Amino acid sequence: MNAPNPPDDIETIRDGIDQVDARILELLAQRRGFSVRAARLKGVQEAPSRDLLREEDLIAERIAGGLDHSLDTGLINTVWRQIIDDSVRVQREVLGRNEVDQRSLTVAIQGIEGSYSSLASRQFFDARGLTELSFVRSLTFADAFEAVRQGRADAGVLPIENTTSGAISEVYDLLLESNLHVIGDIRFRVRHCLLGLAEATSSALRRIYAHPQAVAQCSEFLAGLEDCEVIVFGDTALAGKRISELGDPAVGAIASEDAGRLYGLETLSTDIANRDQNFTRFVVLSQQPAEIPEGVTAKTSIVMAVGNHPGALMDALAVFTDTDINLVKLESRPIPDNPTDELFYLDFEGSTGDAAVAAMLDILTTQVHFLRILGSYPSRDLRSRPTTSSSERSATSAGPVEEPAAPPKAVGYKLGSRGHKDHNTVVEVGGVRLGEDPLVVIAGPCAVESWDQVMAAARAVKEHGGSLLRGGCFKPRTSPYSFQGLGFEGLEMLAEAGKAFGLPIVTEVLTPEDVPAVATKSDVLQIGTRNMQNFSLLSAVGRSHRPVMLKRGMSASLEEWLQAAEYILAEGNQQVFLCERGIRTFETSTRNTLDLSAVPVLMQRTHLPVIVDPSHAAGERSLVAPLAHAAAAVGAHGIMVEIHPDPENALSDGPQSLELDQFGRLMESLGVGS
Repeated sequence: MNAPNPPDDIETIRDGIDQVDARILELLAQRRGFSVRAARLKGVQEAPSRDLLREEDLIAERIAGGLDHSLDTGLINTVWRQIIDDSVRVQREVLGRNEVDQRSLTVAIQGIEGSYSSLASRQFFDARGLTELSFVRSLTFADAFEAVRQGRADAGVLPIENTTSGAISEVYDLLLESNLHVIGDIRFRVRHCLLGLAEATSSALRRIYAHPQAVAQCSEFLAGLEDCEVIVFGDTALAGKRISELGDPAVGAIASEDAGRLYGLETLSTDIANRDQNFTRFVVLSQQPAEIPEGVTAKTSIVMAVGNHPGALMDALAVFTDTDINLVKLESRPIPDNPTDELFYLDFEGSTGDAAVAAMLDILTTQVHFLRILGSYPSRDLRSRPTTSSSERSATSAGPVEEPAAPPKAVGYKLGSRGHKDHNTVVEVGGVRLGEDPLVVIAGPCAVESWDQVMAAARAVKEHGGSLLRGGCFKPRTSPYSFQGLGFEGLEMLAEAGKAFGLPIVTEVLTPEDVPAVATKSDVLQIGTRNMQNFSLLSAVGRSHRPVMLKRGMSASLEEWLQAAEYILAEGNQQVFLCERGIRTFETSTRNTLDLSAVPVLMQRTHLPVIVDPSHAAGERSLVAPLAHAAAAVGAHGIMVEIHPDPENALSDGPQSLELDQFGRLMESLGVGS
């Protein structure tokens, strides 16, 4: 029988640690010997001392090896970068070289040197061996984003949330609007201090300069100061610089001790935040996505919007559980210009390069209205997880677990195909659910011409049971001499008419630059027939949160039409519906030839709703009603017709526009009108 092991005592443990440390030192010295041998060989071959590509590969290999021993990836990364830097120094000493590393970086921050953004930047990039930083100093968060977008900075570092004051809404909104990639994040401990001149005292201060976030995070301390005015300033370090320039001992600033040293100020009080554990999370942005070495723990950030029906958010979140993806953060924000709906920002474990994550995202797009990937990036702050997956945990009780199905093979319109999503998309606009409701009717004038005209049309749409109000504000016309629309003035009229009668509005947008402005007013963005293959415009509306109506090009095949829709879907906007408006054939008796066969064919191929525009197909108002009935008969989800209070004097497409009483009779015959 074996004797029991003697119990541990602290001295025995320390002796063991000393022995391990001695061995580590021996191995480091042995490694240095290899570095000296490598230097001599490089001298003979006239090779450079440093091989950055080799170094990154080596770091990735060491991290992967460390994972086999359950070691922290951040520790491995930091230790081996120091070892490599030491090796390079040894080689240069042996060779007598004075080489300069090309490892400098330009970083855009909000604020100046000494700000928390600059301190967080140095901490983030120092750990990655990029010690030579220069800063593009920006007055606002938007300016910092723009510096990266324009290429004036290699990266941007901006705060996104704080443990005391919460989310920084402006940065969240800018993330959504930009095309930049999140390539990293860092949790930086913020130590707010009260700074002043050498002769200043806390009790004698009468004004304090501080950034709004610092004011929120130090509210309890500031409340305890008597007869002291807080002046909001654009940056913490800039506040310190300002009082240094003023030279007034009655003026103080809230900033870091680093800023105080930088601008010759005294620290009057330290750690004045409401909470001792005051951390700000910064995101690192770049024009290019991050490269994630194999074996490195990664995190992905996305933004999504879900429907308004009960359980919509739960259905989306269930995808993470079902696919065993670890969701680590969920933040909600009102959608800009549509505050009744919410956007959800999510962080989860894994990279888009992982097969499991790719499959999960493929499923998630079928459950949401909007989905954009902000970036995948290495992360050191992920909580450790059990090595047994949820599927493995349930295997003993539920029997064999089937392997997850492989994502469908990519085709020209993968996201729009039935193979990707077998149930119909429902486009939600106000209270309308296109694709689920009975026949939806969109009606209004071809062009918004005047206040009286659009109000009369809106009243008729509402009274006769129409669901949405359409109207052209920007008119692409074949002839340069034809009426081109009233532009944004017309959009204001259309929006007011829609509000007056409780109707969501639909209008066409012509250029990528106009998408944000038009989206602030219009509930649905229309892509007209001439722009069906304007790919930059399709991508722009794909980045918006508004539903998109995509009209068929006059000579486009169904395949080309669906591929055009794919541009919108691929940018994240899943709220797309198609509008058949007739195609150009050799027949001249109608303006275009209405391809009604497209409706059932599309319903076999795509999950996107399909509507029909009989007005543009006919070109003659007497033909609109029979074609509208035909569209309903073949199963279209809706129709769009043009109406006008005085078609004979319309500035655009009068011959095909229904008079208001004709529209009423059509609605009654379709069984839609009241």
